[in-house]
Amino acid sequence: MVEILLYERYHLIKQIGKGGFCQTFLATDENQSPPVVCIVQKLQPREQTVEEFIKKAQQLEELGKHPQVPALIAFFVEKQHFYLVQEYVEGKNLATLMEKRGSFSEAQIWQLLENVLPVLKFIGDRQIIHCDIKPENLILRSPPNPPLIRGCAAGGGDLILVDFGTAKFLSGNKQLKIEHSIGSPEYAAPEQTQGKPVFASDLYSLGVTCIYLLTQISPFDLFDTVSNSWVWRQYLTTKISDRLGKIIDKLIENSQSDRFQSADEVMQAMGIQFSIPHPKSQIQNWHCLHTLSAHPSFLSGVNSIAIRLSSSFINEGECGEILASAHDDKTTKLWDLSTKKLICTLAGHEQAVKSVAFSPDGEILATASDDKKIKLWNVNTRELIFTLVGHTNSVKSVAFSLDGKTLASGSWDKTVKLWNVKTGEEIYTLVGHQLQVSTVAFSPQNQLLASASYDRTMRLWDISSFNSPHLDQEKFKNCPFYSLSSHTWAVLTLAFSPDGKILATGSDDNTIKLWDVNTGQVIRTLQGHSWSVLAVAFSANGKALISGSRDNTIKIWRVSTGEEIATLTGHEDSVFAVAVSPVAQLIASGSRDKTIKLWELGQQQLNSIGNT
Repeated sequence: MVEILLYERYHLIKQIGKGGFCQTFLATDENQSPPVVCIVQKLQPREQTVEEFIKKAQQLEELGKHPQVPALIAFFVEKQHFYLVQEYVEGKNLATLMEKRGSFSEAQIWQLLENVLPVLKFIGDRQIIHCDIKPENLILRSPPNPPLIRGCAAGGGDLILVDFGTAKFLSGNKQLKIEHSIGSPEYAAPEQTQGKPVFASDLYSLGVTCIYLLTQISPFDLFDTVSNSWVWRQYLTTKISDRLGKIIDKLIENSQSDRFQSADEVMQAMGIQFSIPHPKSQIQNWHCLHTLSAHPSFLSGVNSIAIRLSSSFINEGECGEILASAHDDKTTKLWDLSTKKLICTLAGHEQAVKSVAFSPDGEILATASDDKKIKLWNVNTRELIFTLVGHTNSVKSVAFSLDGKTLASGSWDKTVKLWNVKTGEEIYTLVGHQLQVSTVAFSPQNQLLASASYDRTMRLWDISSFNSPHLDQEKFKNCPFYSLSSHTWAVLTLAFSPDGKILATGSDDNTIKLWDVNTGQVIRTLQGHSWSVLAVAFSANGKALISGSRDNTIKIWRVSTGEEIATLTGHEDSVFAVAVSPVAQLIASGSRDKTIKLWELGQQQLNSIGNT
C-alpha cells in the first residue's frame, strides 16, 4: 500500500498502472470534503523539459473538455518528477468486460468504432497522438445504476479514452523521432515501435484492439511472423461481415501507406458522420420541477405517457392540458398538469397497459394493452366508447392520424392494424415485418405511417389511399411502403419531426438515428446512451429531440448538429416514455421506477436548444 501525500493534498492509495516512463496511481484529493477520488500520473523528467511538460498539461486541459476524455484537474512538479492529476472515471475497461462476458460481437465492435473514432479525430485535429490505444485504456463509464451491457459495447459519451501519459504532441507537420519504443508492444504499430509514431498509429492500435476483443486471443498470437501477416480470422468463434472485416484489415495494415490515414477516412468508410461534442462546461442545468404521485402504493411502472395539447376544458375547474400515463397495474391515469394532481384512473384492461395516445382534438384517449385489446375512452366523461379486438398478441403502440379519423396499432403479432375511430371497425391489416412491431406513428402530413420492429427495420407505409372516399381493398392489398434499415438491434421507438421531414428512431443498439423522410437516408447517428433507447420525442419547434433510455437517463439533443445538450438524471430505473408540453414549457418522463417526472423547459433551456 502506497502512503504518500503529494503537493500537500493528493494521497496516493495504490498503483494501478505502469508503462514506459509513466506510473499511474489511484488517489484522493484530501483538500475536498469529503475527499474526492482522482487519478495521479507520475512522469519521468528525462522524457521532457519543464516547459514541455507545462505545454503538454495545458493541451491536456483543453482535451479534457471533450466528454470522452478525463478532465485534467491539476499539474505540478515535485521532487524532480512531473505529475498530472485527472478525473477518476468510474467503470470497467473493455479488457475486464471481455474477461467477464466473453468475446465481443460484430454489433459491439461497430459500436466501439463509432464511439472511439470521433475521439481520435478530436485529438488528431489538435496534433496529438495518443500512442497507447488498447482495451485497458477504454473505460465504459458506469451509469448511476450500472446495467448489464446488452447488444453493444458502449454508447457514445460513456466510453472514455484514458491515459494520455505517453501521448505525443506534434508541432505543425513535424515528424516525431523518439529514441525508444512507446506504448504497449502488443498494440503498437510497426513505425511506433521504431520511435516514429504518426496519426495512423493510433488507428492501427484501435484495429488490433478490435481483433483482440473479437477473438480473446493475444495480438502476438494473431500475427504470423513467417508470412508477416495477420491471421486473426482463424480464431473467430462467430462469423463477421465482409464489410467489417475489410475495415479492420485496413486498420491493421503493416505498411503505413496502405492503412487508413485519419479517423475521418474510417468514418467515411463506415458511413457515419462526426459532430463536434458539446463541451462539458457549456451544458445547461435542467431541473426536475415535480414528481407526480398519489399514494405510495397507487402507482406502478410507467410504460407510456401522452400530453393532451387541446386548450378545451374537461370539466369545470379543470385545466385543458392533461397527461395520460399507462401502467403495469392494468390502469391508465389522467393528471392535471396545472395542479399536478391525479384527475382519475381508467380501469378495464386485463393486463398491463403499454401505450396511450390522445386524438388531435383531445376528446378521445386510446389505450393499448398486453391483453391484445385497444380501448377508446371519452376524455370528458371518462366513459368507454369502444374495445377494439383483432390482434392476436400484445398491442404495444397506438397512434391517431392527424385528422383523428384513423387509429393505427402495432402488435407483437408482427402486424399493424388500421381502425375507424368513429365506428371502432378494423379497416386494414398491414403485414410485412418479420418480428414483433414495437411502435407506430403518423407523419404530420397524414400521408405516411411509420412502424418499427424487432426485425431491426422501419417501414414507411403510403396511406394516402385512405383519404379517398372509396377505399379499394383489392388495390390496397399491397400497400406501398419503403423500408429503412441501419440499426444493428431491435428498433424500439420512433417519432416524426413537426414538419414531417425527419424521422427519429431509437434502438436496442443504444443509438438514435435521424432519417431524411424524403430520401430514406440516415442524416446522422446520435450516440450517448449506454443502454437501449426506449423513447424519443421532438420539441414543438423541431429543434430539439428528447430521448429516454434503459440507462435511467433522459437526454436532450440539438437536431441540427446532433450535439448532446444535457443529460437529465433522477429516475432510478428505465425511462420508458418522454413527452413535451409547449404550453406548460416542460418535459415529462415516465419510468419503471413508478414515477412521472416533470422537467423545467424555461428560457435558459430554450436558449441552449436554440429556440430564440
